[in-house]
Amino acid sequence: AVDGGMMSAILKITINGYQPKKEMDDMIEPDTIKLLRECDAGVKMGAASIGGVLEHVRGEDFRRCLDRCKKAHEALEKELEGLLEKYHDEGKEPPAAAKGMSWLKTNWKMSLEDSDRTAAGLITDGCGMGGKSLYRYLNQYQAADETSRSIARRLIRLEEQLTADLRPYL
Repeated sequence: AVDGGMMSAILKITINGYQPKKEMDDMIEPDTIKLLRECDAGVKMGAASIGGVLEHVRGEDFRRCLDRCKKAHEALEKELEGLLEKYHDEGKEPPAAAKGMSWLKTNWKMSLEDSDRTAAGLITDGCGMGGKSLYRYLNQYQAADETSRSIARRLIRLEEQLTADLRPYL
């Protein structure tokens, strides 16, 4: 039995926002996993989008740039898989609708004008959408741990750098 003074202290601690470390970890973990899942879906979508235009790319420098970035996406995907495994989570695939629309847009635009300029435009558009989504998830999952937030920021930088690298091809 807990006496009145002890119950009052417990209520004050809870009301004032203090929670024992174990309970705080339980609260943080869902946001951490959610952010990691979104990063996982995003990095997979990015690698698939790059792969979807590579067959159309003619310029060797452009191809090398895309290859490097695709490899960076794949390395980040492996890192994400390891972190998700730590939380006993399988990650997240990009939504089927997003993948389908990306495929349709890529094939439609490339059929109209099969050029490096078109491929660069498609990739930079995707980078912009990906970066916007990742910023939204960083804001939405503020309780995510610093490791997952750092990965999201690294993925954003990767997208922003690719956009900058592709400007000469637009």
